[in-house]
Amino acid sequence: MSKNQKIKIDSSFGKNLRVLRKSHGYTQEEIVAKLQLKNLDISRSAYAQIECGTYNIRISELVALKEIYDISYDEFFSGIQY
Repeated sequence: MSKNQKIKIDSSFGKNLRVLRKSHGYTQEEIVAKLQLKNLDISRSAYAQIECGTYNIRISELVALKEIYDISYDEFFSGIQY
């Protein structure tokens, strides 16, 4: 699987991402800046769309967010029914 490959998400994932960001006290701009420091080319608008569930996240972005928040992958998918 390529690190540029995207994972199809739904609004539950985006909601979890928003809750994580807010619980860590970050703005969308701060998260985007942290992602850009990890050489990931993402705009605040694209990140906002990920949180809304209208834009698919790249695997590399998910890995970077896991590192930024220092959490397990399970926390991104908490409460999501399949």
